[in-house]
Amino acid sequence: MPRFVDRHIAPEMLALLLLEMALSFSLAYAVLAPIDYGSFHVTAANHAAVLAMTIGFTSFLLGLYRPQLFMRTRSLLLNTALGGLLAFPAAWMVSVALDMSSGWLVGPDRLFPVKILIIWIAALFAVRLGFLVAVRSKLFVRRVAIVGAPGDVAGTVATIRLGRAGFFEVVPPPRINSTPQDLRAAGIRHALISHKAYDALPDAVRASYDAAGVDLEPEPEFWEQHLKRVDIDHLTPEWFAELDTRPPSRLQGIINRVGVIGISLAFLIFTLPLMLLVALVVRIDSPGPVLYRQERVGLDGRKFVLLKFRSMNSNAEARGPAWAQQRDPRVTRAGSVMRRTRIDELPQLLNVLRGEMSFIGPRPERPHFVEQLAELIPHYRERARVKPGLTGWAQVNYPYGASVEDARAKLSYDLFYVQNRSPMLDLLILFATVRVILFQEGAR
Repeated sequence: MPRFVDRHIAPEMLALLLLEMALSFSLAYAVLAPIDYGSFHVTAANHAAVLAMTIGFTSFLLGLYRPQLFMRTRSLLLNTALGGLLAFPAAWMVSVALDMSSGWLVGPDRLFPVKILIIWIAALFAVRLGFLVAVRSKLFVRRVAIVGAPGDVAGTVATIRLGRAGFFEVVPPPRINSTPQDLRAAGIRHALISHKAYDALPDAVRASYDAAGVDLEPEPEFWEQHLKRVDIDHLTPEWFAELDTRPPSRLQGIINRVGVIGISLAFLIFTLPLMLLVALVVRIDSPGPVLYRQERVGLDGRKFVLLKFRSMNSNAEARGPAWAQQRDPRVTRAGSVMRRTRIDELPQLLNVLRGEMSFIGPRPERPHFVEQLAELIPHYRERARVKPGLTGWAQVNYPYGASVEDARAKLSYDLFYVQNRSPMLDLLILFATVRVILFQEGAR
């Protein structure tokens, strides 16, 4: 499989994507073909192809092909419904742009588009529930054996069980000092080893694993390839050296800055009526300022003043900084709604416009917590290698952090973004943010 594809979507999820696109095309063509006659059957095929590709692409960007989704039935069903609902207007816009809208939009009656949508989502439910049964039955599980010292990769084992259950299963080698052929005979296709042990292996040993058809993977590579995180406890000097050799060019920086200014201005103008309404609600709901100003840490550790709509009581931190809690009593009535929908963060568009933040990046943290966490978590300050963002890889993959362990987990995602940031990953994060907001994932 091409590395680009494997980096962004698991092989099992790619199979599901192709299956759903094929099903969507078949159903759409079956519904649309009777509308056209004679040579117009080609048009029905074009319409069906547009619908199938749009739902696949939209669902992929929304994060509906994440293995973690199949760990909870409720989330699976809700996200599937969301994918169908959002892909439908996307398919309509694409077909209008390609001047192919007349057939499936008009149909024999006014409810025809609704019927297509219902059939579409019902088919997705059927496929995904069938896939869920297969996952729960371990039909797609890939067996992983730990070779070398088990204690070196204990954190990896725990993370696999939390994030890729049903797709990876950690099993012991069939016997002590198992050969690659022993692993292959036991149905084990992945052998996991610590980075230090991997570097110390002779080339002949690595070649023996390749010859047996067993992927011998060092721990950091496994984290990045399959877990989409980095193991912060085992980062090497070479890892940081690679980051230092890939600074953006000056021209690229100028182009990015101009683009960010244009997009932030457009968002500010578009959301201005909503922000005025929110400001009025905040003023009426509780005494205190409409905007909340708070010092945060940005690029290269530089401090700046972050702007938010006030969502807590004005004396919320009279006793000093504190982590947010579930059902935090300091949050106002209006603040509870704003936090779930992320509306309180709209004023941060001004921070983006001023160059203190970007659209995508690690969450800007307060200096008090940065100093505290940097003492407890290795490499915590490395997240400041890029500008903080309105949204980010950690925000769309992990709930709101409220402890040192949460901060440690989110850092593993932040550093993955620092290492792998690209326009494609930024696009994935932006679309996944839509899912997070709609389902109010991780809000406090």
